[in-house]
Amino acid sequence: MKRRELSHTEQLRQALSEREAQLQEAKARLAALEGSTSLQVGRALTAAAKRPGRGLVQLPREMFRLWRKAGRTGPATGRGTKAQPVRSFDAEREEARLLSGGVGVRDSRLVVAGVLAPEIRAALAPYVRVVPLRPQDAQAAFESVDVDIVCVSASAAAPGSLWAHAGDPAVGDRTRVLNWVIDSAQARGVPTVLIADAPAPPGLAALDFDHVHRGDAGVPLHLFNPVAAEPERASEPAYVPSPAPAGVVADRLVERLSEDGMRRLAGVREDAQELPARLRACSGVVVGDTALADRALACGARALLLGDTARGADEGAGERDTTLRSVATDVRALRSGAATDELARLRAAGPLTSEELRLVLRSVFLTDATPVRLAEIFGRLGFAPGSGSPSLPLKNRRTALLALPGDDAESLALAGDALQQSHPPFEVVVPDSAAGLAGIERLHAHGVPVRTVPGAAPVGAPQPEDWARLARAADVPWTALWDGPRGEHFLADLLCAAECSDADAVGPAVAGPQPQPPGDAADAVGHAAAEQEYVFVSSVAPELARRELVCRALHPGVWNRHGARLLALAPVLGPGASRSEPEARTTPGAG
Repeated sequence: MKRRELSHTEQLRQALSEREAQLQEAKARLAALEGSTSLQVGRALTAAAKRPGRGLVQLPREMFRLWRKAGRTGPATGRGTKAQPVRSFDAEREEARLLSGGVGVRDSRLVVAGVLAPEIRAALAPYVRVVPLRPQDAQAAFESVDVDIVCVSASAAAPGSLWAHAGDPAVGDRTRVLNWVIDSAQARGVPTVLIADAPAPPGLAALDFDHVHRGDAGVPLHLFNPVAAEPERASEPAYVPSPAPAGVVADRLVERLSEDGMRRLAGVREDAQELPARLRACSGVVVGDTALADRALACGARALLLGDTARGADEGAGERDTTLRSVATDVRALRSGAATDELARLRAAGPLTSEELRLVLRSVFLTDATPVRLAEIFGRLGFAPGSGSPSLPLKNRRTALLALPGDDAESLALAGDALQQSHPPFEVVVPDSAAGLAGIERLHAHGVPVRTVPGAAPVGAPQPEDWARLARAADVPWTALWDGPRGEHFLADLLCAAECSDADAVGPAVAGPQPQPPGDAADAVGHAAAEQEYVFVSSVAPELARRELVCRALHPGVWNRHGARLLALAPVLGPGASRSEPEARTTPGAG
């Protein structure tokens, strides 16, 4: 039987055993209290005060008896009785469990008991369920929740936090509590991991973790993104300090660049929640570590990195490295004007262009986003039987490709488009009439799951009811409405935009209000799309939408009236593709 599926009888039996243990402990404490010399002395004084005539005469004799009883030695063997450790009675009480902040509602995400810095906890929140452990109630919180992983970040031991200096010899109590959590997790078969995103104190690094990840938790795109960025950014580059010390040479380079006009963002270390908004307001930034550079690029700002010359824009570099310049932090950099020249290039280049931003976000989404990093870390751990899968942080990216091919040509175009995706679809949903087409057979041959629904492909432009019929057969959070080849990064770009914005639907913006036409008239997506990206709008031509929204069979023109959040994202046209005609966005196989 799985750990999560305890029967009601077993739960009652466990609760009864806990209550019996509490009762026995309370009886032992009461017996020890009643047998204590202090209580007996108090009783003797009280009795003497009530009856002064006889009590004051007998009081010296009673005190002498208690003194002799308290002064008796132990057994002749010379070995005293070993003091038994007292279990924390308060930690077992139901009130303590309720106050410990445990998980009250179960969901499909992995449950992580975390000793995490606030920034790491905010990054992990959408992808795992975090049970925060605090020094004062770590035992109660850990024992009251069935967790899958214990995760500790080295940055949680930073000064000013609840776990400040944990692992330092001067703060032994917090280290002992953390060691108890690690030992208890190992006894329960729960894996433990240390995210070394900062220099770890010696005692913290010496704990027996199952895995130590050198690096941070990835780029949280739900925090660092270009969504709703102001069209006009500050033209002068700004210096964003890193949490770790930059070094003497880097500090001198920053002073020199400040003399050349570089701004400094004040208060970033003290108020990390404002960092994404500050980065979205900059056209260029100067940073001292690669993690901060990736976050700035995801916000649309060009970056100059002080120190890591391997991330410079050289031949063979990746998408992000083409928008990132670097300067070595050595003595030669101080003697030369390389840093000043790079700052001038950064100032002249301005923010990332639309194409550069799309490349950067795509690269982060596929390789360095937080859910990808979590899946990579969890994949190195051994989960207990009945726990979740290491790939659960990526579950919300699963997408069903909805298509209505009417002949072999359209089905082959569908198969070619689906098989070349950099982020492949989880499944493809087509009507029964397309089950025998050549393209569908090709998808089966490549192992792509294909679902079929009763019915045939419509004649002409598909209506909301046609898409809803396909969406109801899907078993994933997202659905992509396929109506023609879109290129190999079609799904990756759409899902990246959805992950950045938490939108309900993504697609090109539709200019002006679009009323629902009657009958078989052309739908609203036939109108010209406004050139907008990564902004919320009132109407879109949906290319990606949540399954529940498509299942409602509503016209896209009224989705916003039903509370849907719509994000505009201009399409990326493939070779020979054209969307100037309305049919290019509505008719399957067009373009």
